[in-house]
Amino acid sequence: MEFDVVIVGAGPAGLSAACRLRQLALDTETELSVCVLEKAADIGGHTLAGTIFEPRALDELFPDWKNLDSPVTCQVKRDETWLLKNATTARRVPSMLVPSSLDNKHNYIISLGDLCIWLAKQAEQLGVEIFTGFAANEFTFADDGSVKGVITGDMGRDKNGVEKDNFMPGIEIIGKYTLVTEGSRGHLGKQLIEKYQLDKDADPQHYGLGIKELWQIDPDLHQPGLVIHSIGWPLAEHGATGGAFLYHIGKDQAYVGLITDLNYQNPYLSPFEEFQRLKLHPAVNRYLKGGKRLAYGARTVTKGGYNCLPKMVFPGGLLLGCDAGTLNVAKLKGTHTAMKTGMLGAEAVFAAMALTRYQANEDIKKVTEQVSKQCPEQCLEHFTLLYEASWVYQELYQSRNFAPITHRCNTMLAVTWFEQNILHKSLPFTLHDSKPDHCQLQKVTRSTVITYPKPDNVLTFDRLSSVFLANIQHDADQPNHLKLTDPNVPMCTNLPRFAEPAQRYCPAAVYEIVTVGQEVKFQINAQNCIHCKACDIKDPSQNIVWTPPEGGSGPNYSGM
Repeated sequence: MEFDVVIVGAGPAGLSAACRLRQLALDTETELSVCVLEKAADIGGHTLAGTIFEPRALDELFPDWKNLDSPVTCQVKRDETWLLKNATTARRVPSMLVPSSLDNKHNYIISLGDLCIWLAKQAEQLGVEIFTGFAANEFTFADDGSVKGVITGDMGRDKNGVEKDNFMPGIEIIGKYTLVTEGSRGHLGKQLIEKYQLDKDADPQHYGLGIKELWQIDPDLHQPGLVIHSIGWPLAEHGATGGAFLYHIGKDQAYVGLITDLNYQNPYLSPFEEFQRLKLHPAVNRYLKGGKRLAYGARTVTKGGYNCLPKMVFPGGLLLGCDAGTLNVAKLKGTHTAMKTGMLGAEAVFAAMALTRYQANEDIKKVTEQVSKQCPEQCLEHFTLLYEASWVYQELYQSRNFAPITHRCNTMLAVTWFEQNILHKSLPFTLHDSKPDHCQLQKVTRSTVITYPKPDNVLTFDRLSSVFLANIQHDADQPNHLKLTDPNVPMCTNLPRFAEPAQRYCPAAVYEIVTVGQEVKFQINAQNCIHCKACDIKDPSQNIVWTPPEGGSGPNYSGM
């Protein structure tokens, strides 16, 4: 199948790019075919984020979005930041001491999945073709080494790779340009960065693991538009960094979650169990008591910021949104930046195509004025010009010190406060964090064992009951999508050195050390995978490689 532009991933970046491409095509009466591939069975099925949403990019993409029945309706009404000192006490941080980037006035609490469903509807009305349940497994390359498209995964193979009766081979989908927008730690984005050395001038990327639940809470306790962020306990008790959130949305519902920075050192730490402990704190459970948990999910967050950004231009396409790492960690928001990079990518691709196909058209010449002297094969460099002239670049550059500061200690937020509230710009130097997350774990001989309480099944729960609420669809009789580079590493290296941390950092009980007869072995329960990618990031031996399972497999988040 051939298209002008192939977009991998129906998240906010990919869908915004698709919409903008078709808007430009319709405005200039240009023939332009756009295809979006999404590995989830349905749009939004694999989409998970906080989410406090800044509508700046949406204002630009659809200026009349408020009249288009969008799901962006719950405006922030109250904004609080708390320091949890220990398991029972907390202190509210005065507003004047909170970095201005965390001011959520004029922002909204949304379900990112619902926003993507809405964006997909707008894209289809503009003429975009969207294919769900198709995982882009690998690239296909042109003779000159540039990306010319992707190949979707085979469907209908059993766990040994043998073709079943319903076997369907993968499809080669070719585009003049390919936009890769898979979200955090995308498997294709990871390959692009390595193949074209896109990160050779950047710091190592850094990640957090976000775990989130949707709760139906007591109407008397519900305050629509209330936003609460917290730092400190429980992570600080174990020398880890990160933060928690509690957002009150409509319908007497609330989101509660914890983001654990994946640079933590103690191999006995479990982000899932830390999240369960968080819900026991009086500052949190006062809103959850008497409520009911409705949904559960987890996803990594690409949070290194400006210093860790790879080049986003590669031969044949662009790497955009959270796949590149455009989240503004100082704002704790990445949807608006992902959307904007998608829109800029669309404009750059359209300019490149216009230069080669419509040089005689005066309207198109205006769009391509800055690159009119470049060769067609260099036209995607126009993206860099657009990006560096945009507000998204300014946002990321001005907040470049935030992640390195918070990775050292949450209490160093005073430096960020000074930058944003006093100077109103960044300090005239750049801090760096050059140690990858997977290199941070200490050996067990230097670590303290952490014992977590058993779940009460009221506020706290176990992994398996949580995974059930992720609505996983996964045929167990398919090839394992979680690959071990060396099958001996978990038991021979990771277990004696790090007590095999995969059984604790995974929030879905995918990895276990089990005893079968006389044998103790490392077991992978791939059917539990909720596609968070923590294993691909945090494994100290970098021995686990996450690849897409059969198209349509994985969680099916609703309202998250």
